[in-house]
Amino acid sequence: MNVARLDSSSPDFDARLEALLAFENTQDATIDATVAGILEDVRRRGDAAVLEYTRKFDRVDASSVAALEIPQQELQAALAGLSTPQRRALEQAALRIRTYHERQPLASWRFTEADGTVLGQQVTPLDRVGVYVPGGKAAYPSTVLMNTLPAKVAGVPEVIMVVPTPGGERNALVLAAAAVAGVDRVFAIGGAQAVGALAYGTAAVPAVDKIVGPGNAYVAAAKRRVFGVVGIDMVAGPSEILVICDGLTSADWIAMDLFSQAEHDEMAQAILLTPEAAFADAVAASMARQLPSMPRKDVIARSLSDRGALIKVRDLDEACAIANRIAPEHLELSVADPDAWLGKLRHAGAIFMGRYASEALGDYCAGPNHVLPTARTARFSSPLGVYDFQKRSSLIQVSRAGAATLGLVAGELADGEGLPAHAASARYRVHA
Repeated sequence: MNVARLDSSSPDFDARLEALLAFENTQDATIDATVAGILEDVRRRGDAAVLEYTRKFDRVDASSVAALEIPQQELQAALAGLSTPQRRALEQAALRIRTYHERQPLASWRFTEADGTVLGQQVTPLDRVGVYVPGGKAAYPSTVLMNTLPAKVAGVPEVIMVVPTPGGERNALVLAAAAVAGVDRVFAIGGAQAVGALAYGTAAVPAVDKIVGPGNAYVAAAKRRVFGVVGIDMVAGPSEILVICDGLTSADWIAMDLFSQAEHDEMAQAILLTPEAAFADAVAASMARQLPSMPRKDVIARSLSDRGALIKVRDLDEACAIANRIAPEHLELSVADPDAWLGKLRHAGAIFMGRYASEALGDYCAGPNHVLPTARTARFSSPLGVYDFQKRSSLIQVSRAGAATLGLVAGELADGEGLPAHAASARYRVHA
């Protein structure tokens, strides 16, 4: 494993950093064409197309899509069948996630002007949300909790979950998480066909207003294509972690924190910023020592060799400036006084403050959402939250006196835009 070593004082630092951060998040044309065909087929043929693709890709043969719906009794049975430690962990994580998100809901408001005109905003939840949960190679109960609980806190009346079950294998922990989170309906379908079913609706699967949750390249392509028909959370790229450390945290801790994201896949990115060259050396030595014991050592090694880096900076001020430039998904601020540096950090999906806040805690049970912006999109977007499942409607109640004033203003502007009907509509009420 050969992890890049950079120094911010080197003349070629900016060029090397840009090369390190470069990631082409464009869509594969072949995947996009395949997904376009699947979505159009689902839109036209509904359940028949969903069944066909489920047989083809997941090797599941069912008489109907309705037969692929997993009943609530099976969800509850999965929960009841968990070991005591697993159930306790799942319920504790759910409680912490719900408690955190209960602080987020937007509230309706209004105010009255001097002439009696009332203006405001009404906040309402979405009617129905679809949650995509990956299945197959790995099980992600945390995905169920993080995507479902904010919707429930927002007051969404119905949450529909889809999860692929290759070969008909259903993961008990995922189903148990659905029971704990209060998912209303679950279908054992996945891939682009599941996204299409949620977006367009079929005889068995109700159309939703928004689709959230991660997936493979085909799922990501499908979410891109149905955006506009429905809302989506985001199209996420590979996982990222950036650690700012003053050199006083255990090198073994930091090495494993970097591993925790590198093990996701070969395209994940793990970067350390530190003003202490000796500490960067210690982390590199720890990585070399700990890597052989990692079950996913090949993935970790490839990720760190291709996209990882240990970067020597002049000081923590410069580390914060570089962090803002990188705008990472996860940022660990592993320093003595994290509050002293927090105000300098503007762009990050989640900030883990202090030596004991490992990113892995945020993935599962700290409370804040782990659905975060990647690929530098933290410059303009935010973690998934309750507000993503709420809509805002403007309220405008104009008094008679208000119409007399506003009608003149609107009429003048409408004339200027060459829209006489607008002007007339506004002025009719001026002398009412």
